[in-house]
Amino acid sequence: MELNRIHPSRWTRRTGAAAFAIAAAIVFHGPAQAQATFASSQNDAEVTYAADVAIIIQENCQVCHREGGIGPMNLVTYQDVRRYSTRIRAQVANRMMPPYYYDENVGIQDLKEDWRLSQEDINTVVAWVDQGAPMGDPDDMPMAPNLRATDEWSLAAEFGPPDILAPSTPIDVPAQGLDMWHRPIVEMQGRPEGERCIRALQVKPRGDAVTVVHHANSTFEILQDDGSYQGTGDRATEYAMGKLGEIIPDGVCRPFPANAHIRWDIHLYPGGLGMTAANAMIEQNVVELGIWLHPADYEYTYKQDLVSYNFMEGQRELVMPPNTGFMSQGMRSFDHPVRIDSFQPHGHLRLRSASLEVFYPETGRTEILGMISNWSATWHQSHIFGDDSAPLIPAGAVLIMKQWFDNTANNPNNPDPDQWVDYGQRTADEMSHFWIAVTHLDEEGYDELVEERAEKEEQRIAARD
Repeated sequence: MELNRIHPSRWTRRTGAAAFAIAAAIVFHGPAQAQATFASSQNDAEVTYAADVAIIIQENCQVCHREGGIGPMNLVTYQDVRRYSTRIRAQVANRMMPPYYYDENVGIQDLKEDWRLSQEDINTVVAWVDQGAPMGDPDDMPMAPNLRATDEWSLAAEFGPPDILAPSTPIDVPAQGLDMWHRPIVEMQGRPEGERCIRALQVKPRGDAVTVVHHANSTFEILQDDGSYQGTGDRATEYAMGKLGEIIPDGVCRPFPANAHIRWDIHLYPGGLGMTAANAMIEQNVVELGIWLHPADYEYTYKQDLVSYNFMEGQRELVMPPNTGFMSQGMRSFDHPVRIDSFQPHGHLRLRSASLEVFYPETGRTEILGMISNWSATWHQSHIFGDDSAPLIPAGAVLIMKQWFDNTANNPNNPDPDQWVDYGQRTADEMSHFWIAVTHLDEEGYDELVEERAEKEEQRIAARD
């Protein structure tokens, strides 16, 4: 049975979408982009900041580019935006900003928490700059947004405050030095009695620490009678620089174990990465985990898990000579049907592109589910598929995970193309794996979902006719 049909993206104004942007370092790509958009500026209609552009900046830029934000400049007033208008044009036209790197017109385009601008908005910004960046009538200005505080939870805009908090123990991170790892076990604040189902999770480094936290993984541990801890085998979540968080689809359960503690595995990079790197000591650095729970009587049929799928056994074959490229490929199949709810490539400074595909042995067909041609180490987005677009994978089909690395001077993120690069935990080393959230189905549930989507597609076609 084939994968469900992929529906084309339907662009709408995403009011306040930028409020979900996670605090992370601004991407430091160079001018040569893998996926430039050549927006047309040939527009006879007058485009003004007040009537046309201000709302785009408010909804998509000001969450980071403001006082206390992580953007390298403020974009709050007309004067601010006009001052950087040429740079804004280039970044917007090349789809470098907002920083959500997922290829257009390749694979599934229906994504949750998608920060990308519509082509209409891109054309509007380009035309405005090309027309001289006029202010227009001040009476046309939209009301200034009520932005959340820069240290608030991004997902709180959708779910309210977290039900559970699990802050790490504090640690000082020097301004420079070797990579550091911090692995405390902590109690959780607001932990309920008994097992529950998780609705959403977000990891948030506090304050200036956002650019020094390379990753922060969390697993559940149970305190034993002898004072030791025993892992449950369940992962809470994974965080890497720039990741928003995870949203669990309705009707499935990612378990929150009873009486659990959190074991942190935090990788710290002194000085930080990106244009807004601290380059200073971060005292008492804390990484927080927020967990939103479903009610105790929440009903579900299937369970979901988050797993790191490595491409190679132990990844030890990942060796790049100086001034060369490298491609890695991994495959995974299941003996039961699954739904892929989200995927997130992981790598370091030499990773440039990644794709997720599925191969159907019965038909010999391969389909691209999603691709990132211009990947950035400072924005590890988890690409969350829409409820009606999350790919349904029949038993026996093969997920194909690919990554392309660039250890040459053409890679603007490469600190030294003359170095040999091996697999390793340090930022200067490389990794090759995907984090994938998988809902495990049975044949009956799989068939029901396929039929349900086919009926919705027929209804959409009938509505258009």
